[in-house]
Formats: sequence, C-alpha cells, structure tokens
Amino acid sequence: MKQLVVATKNKKKLSEIKDILKGIDLKLLSLDAYKNVPRVIENGKTFQENAIKKAVKLARFTGQFCLGEDSGLCVDVLGGAPGIYSARFSGRDKNDVKNNLKLLRLLNGMPVSKRKAHYVCAVALADKDGLIGIVEGSCFGRIAFEPEGSTGFGYDPLFYIPKYKKTFAQLGEKIKHTMSHRYHALKKARRIIQKYIEK
Repeated sequence: MKQLVVATKNKKKLSEIKDILKGIDLKLLSLDAYKNVPRVIENGKTFQENAIKKAVKLARFTGQFCLGEDSGLCVDVLGGAPGIYSARFSGRDKNDVKNNLKLLRLLNGMPVSKRKAHYVCAVALADKDGLIGIVEGSCFGRIAFEPEGSTGFGYDPLFYIPKYKKTFAQLGEKIKHTMSHRYHALKKARRIIQKYIEK
C-alpha cells in the first residue's frame, strides 16, 4: 500500500483529512512518524503558496508522496483577515479560544449583515521530484455572536451556516465533512491522488 504523508502534526486536522479521503487505497501518516522534521516557515502571501511550501519541502525531506495544506478564515468586513494568519491570529501564545475571542472583539457591535465570512483551504501534492498539483476549496457562512458547539477545531464554534442555523461545531463531523472548505479542496485533490497512485 502506498503512503501519503500529511504535512501536519495537528491530530484533529489529520483525522479530518483521513475521514474525507477514506476509500482511497493509501496509508496516511502525519509528521509525527518522522524525527527532526525541518520547520516550514509559512511566509507565503496566499494559502496556496504556504501549502506548496509544506508539500514540496516535506516531500523532499521524507522522500514520500506528500500533502501540504493551508487553510483559514476570511472575514469580509475585516478585509479578509485573519486569512493566512488564522492559526496565529492572537499572537505568540495563540490557541483556538484566544483566536475566537479576538475575532469576537473585532466584530463587537457588528450586525448580521456585516458578519459574512468564508473558509479557504489550499491543498498541494508533491513527491521528491517536486510539485504535482495544487487545488483550493471554499465554504461560505457568517460569524456567530458567540461560540456554539463542541466538535471541530479552529473557528468552527463561530462559523455559522445559515442553511442549517448552526455553527460547524454544532453540525458535527458527519455534515461538516460533506460541505467544508477542506472537503471541497480534498474532493479535487482526490483525483490527483488517484492518478498518482495508479501510475
């Protein structure tokens, strides 16, 4: 069975990717399977640039087929922020709770009409010879007035889907994994992965 190294140590993200890609004849590994992994400095100007950096650098390091992913939340009224800085939005001592609280502070007093937002996910695939493909997916919603729900991670407790009248964290994985930004990007990536392993 071929291996796909997912360029992350985030267990929740890995679990989500595994769930969305299930059915492909691949063993998915995270960076935890390797020692002395080189640090990838995410200084790209877009999600795609950061995803490519991760995939290419870590494919060279591991010698394996590799998936690099970068994703984040873009809030219209904040000019697309937190964007590529989503994971480190609240500074050096960042965590999901602090990031969510900072976002709520910035949107304090804003009406529903000013709370439009979308998640973006870029997925890059590379092997030791270089980049194979890059795809992107999005999911649109708005920012809730307070965190709701207990599943998912990141900004999921605040990302509200009007169709369901629930946040991602309330919807749960079963529904989230059929409509999220990561689902849309991985659905496109799936075709590239399938082609690669059939070679």
